[in-house]
Amino acid sequence: MDVGGTILDESREFATWADWLGVPHHTFSAVFGAGIARGQDWQTAFRTFRPGFDLPAELERRTAAGYPDTFTEEDLYPDARACLAARKAQGLRVGLAGNQPAEAEAMLHALDLPVDVIGASHAWGVHKPSPAFFDRVIREGGGGTAHSLLYVGDRPDNDAAPALDAGLQACLIRRGPWGYILDTPPEVAARCLFRIDSLADLPALVATHNAA
Repeated sequence: MDVGGTILDESREFATWADWLGVPHHTFSAVFGAGIARGQDWQTAFRTFRPGFDLPAELERRTAAGYPDTFTEEDLYPDARACLAARKAQGLRVGLAGNQPAEAEAMLHALDLPVDVIGASHAWGVHKPSPAFFDRVIREGGGGTAHSLLYVGDRPDNDAAPALDAGLQACLIRRGPWGYILDTPPEVAARCLFRIDSLADLPALVATHNAA
């Protein structure tokens, strides 16, 4: 399962970045959304307001200034923990893996989530949508076939499409900026096992599918 936009609500993070860059929240959101719609790298919005923006250097400056990049229980979507616990109760191997800085692994572990595996792209050395990322997901999946694994994410381009191409099953959740703005192309959604608006729906869908 993906992290940002799937179990993690990034609204507060986007707001703190807008404050750090010195722009109104709605302005940052509008530029950010326009970049997503154009298929641009997500850092394009940051470079619009701060030319030459370099994420590692900027994170270091923020941390030194007393504004570390972090997340807490409050940043989880309300349906996230219950969904993970329900899937564990179904006897499934549950993991989290997304495009996140290496420090995110420690932050997720600190939340004591009911999962078996936690992986961050920077720690793994591979990033979505690279096939190598999903090869790692398959290896962490516990020895089953790729098709026996379900990857849940909010992005058709970074999550569903490359997961399907790697042989995994996919579930698209529509929330967060990517989940709404990139609610296309329809052929990707049509190949997904499930499309949901809430993680609360996932355990029952999985149970019904596995019982068929």
